[in-house]
Order: sequence, then C-alpha cells, then structure tokens
Amino acid sequence: MEPALKSDFLTVEEYLDGEEHSELRHEYSAGVVFAMAGGTDNHNLIVGSLYSGLRAHLRGGPCRVFMENVRLYLDLSQGDLFYYPDIMVTCDPRDTNPQFIQFPKVVVEVLSEGTERIDRSEKFWNYVKLESLEEYVIIDQHKMDVILFRRSANWQPEMLRAASDHLKLISLKFSMSLADLYEDVRF
Repeated sequence: MEPALKSDFLTVEEYLDGEEHSELRHEYSAGVVFAMAGGTDNHNLIVGSLYSGLRAHLRGGPCRVFMENVRLYLDLSQGDLFYYPDIMVTCDPRDTNPQFIQFPKVVVEVLSEGTERIDRSEKFWNYVKLESLEEYVIIDQHKMDVILFRRSANWQPEMLRAASDHLKLISLKFSMSLADLYEDVRF
C-alpha cells in the first residue's frame, strides 16, 4: 500500500475525523495514512461465509463480530495504529467506542496481493502484542490455505489446506470446515 499522504502527518483525531467523511477506507500508522485496496469476489465470499457462521454462532452472547468496515485501534509503544481487519470478534465489555475496537479476541485477514506481506509480517507482529487477542487467522483467497495462530500455542502456525479440515476457533468454541469457508470460491 502506498501512503495516501506522503508528507502530511495526521493526528489520531484528524485521521478519525477524515475517515468519517471519506468514501475510501484508510489505515493509519503513527501519523501516516494508507489507502485500502478494493476487494475481489473471492475475498468477499470468504469474508461473508466466515462472518455469517460467526454471527449465527455468537448471537445472543457477550461477543460481537465485525467485518471489513470497523477499525481496530492499537496503542503501541511505536505509535498509534488503525487497521481494518476483514473480521474481528470482541467479547470485552471495555469495547464501547463507536469508532473502533480495541480489545479483539479474534482477528482474521483474507490475503490480497497488495496486503499479503503486511498481513503476514507487520500486522502479525502488531496483533500478537494485543493482550486480548487469542487467535489470528490468515486466509488465502487464491487457494485453499488457512493459517491459524493461537496465543495458547505460543503463536506457532497451524496449517489447514484440505476441504475436510476445520478452522477451530477455540476461544469462541467455533468450528467451520474449509469446504464451507471456501463455498462458491473459484480458484
């Protein structure tokens, strides 16, 4: 992703105000704003399948699931960050800010060509610093390939690649087969 503004430093307040009036989504990294890339059919189908499954599973409980247009705020020592995860779940009663989530239990990113490097490196290292985060999932939209990282497994990757494999989010007592996750996706 290229910076949307190359020389202008924005405060958090300026960023949040700008996002309220922008037609495009932007991520924020310590004062620098980056425009988000558009999605694909595969990306949309995968996000929709997982969101629908999680929404049905979590309905009536204390957890809430969000997709794509809700920001995640990270208050890290290297600076404030705002990302738009493809899916995130929060069960934390402290998450009351209407502009962002700060205490997710689960974060999911569906890889895009323009974001893959960032999702696998920068975002991974920043997400695992969140005390509330229990699981981070990376989903490839071009082939059946899911990587699941769990705090309880010291963030060691679990690879899922067969239609019969199940994405098991232990922190949410949720399971979905890769066949269902990738339903209608064309490779």
